[in-house]
Amino acid sequence: MRFLRAFLVLSAAAAVGCGQEDVNVTLQKVTTARELAAHLTVQFTMASDAANRAVMADTDETSITFAKESRDAAAAVQKDVDELHPTLKALDYADEDKLLTEFATSFSEYRRLDENVLALAVENTNLKAQRLAFGPAQDEADKFRDALKSLSPISPAEAWHVNALAAEATMTIREIQVLQGPHIADADEAVMTRMEKEMSTSQAKAQNSLVALRPLVASDSRAKLVTAEGALKRFMELNTQLIALSRRNTNVHSLMLSLDEKRKATLACQDKLRELQAALGKRGYTGIRER
Repeated sequence: MRFLRAFLVLSAAAAVGCGQEDVNVTLQKVTTARELAAHLTVQFTMASDAANRAVMADTDETSITFAKESRDAAAAVQKDVDELHPTLKALDYADEDKLLTEFATSFSEYRRLDENVLALAVENTNLKAQRLAFGPAQDEADKFRDALKSLSPISPAEAWHVNALAAEATMTIREIQVLQGPHIADADEAVMTRMEKEMSTSQAKAQNSLVALRPLVASDSRAKLVTAEGALKRFMELNTQLIALSRRNTNVHSLMLSLDEKRKATLACQDKLRELQAALGKRGYTGIRER
């Protein structure tokens, strides 16, 4: 009898111990699931923020840096998803696992769009066009103006004619410069084409003015006229490069994509993450959903 009583006591103690051990294991898994979900949310936020900074960056170097940060954080999100799935399955959290699967689907679309955005952002073609406009192109336009300002007429009677042609040529180059900014900022093909035609018209006027000036300037000013012709040639070459970069519109397209399709994908991911964290927050220590 004593032996039977002792056996029953030991069996009961062992059962209690095993039950406590099961609770501890479940508690550990629940804690792990909550930590993974929280880390996943942080990494997703970091990926989204870094991608936005890559789009808005004002240098190639910063765009590349932020793009790498975004891709690294996105990879961390995927790693958390891959670790969280088996944890939820082990806990038999079917609802939470379904939410995670839905997030993973939305995240896959997000990554596809994000990669398009980042690829466009790091090209920075609009930014490069802007640098051309306010850097080398501006310098050549100023050289053109300065060369024409100091021309001497072949005779006093032609002074007004030389000054008028020089002013007209300078004005037409400024007209092209005025169009460069809107061309860089616009994404409408028809609008850009119209501006390019206007640029071509102004270029032709400037070239015609230089041709008309040749017989009107004194011999000591011909070298200055050659300088103006060279500056005009380099300015138009730079303008052609600017137009090609502007036409690609990578900064404009990356921003538009970020504000439209990618924003919707981001919101879808955020909604699923909030639902997942809320669902995990309602789980009790025993793995039974609290009411």
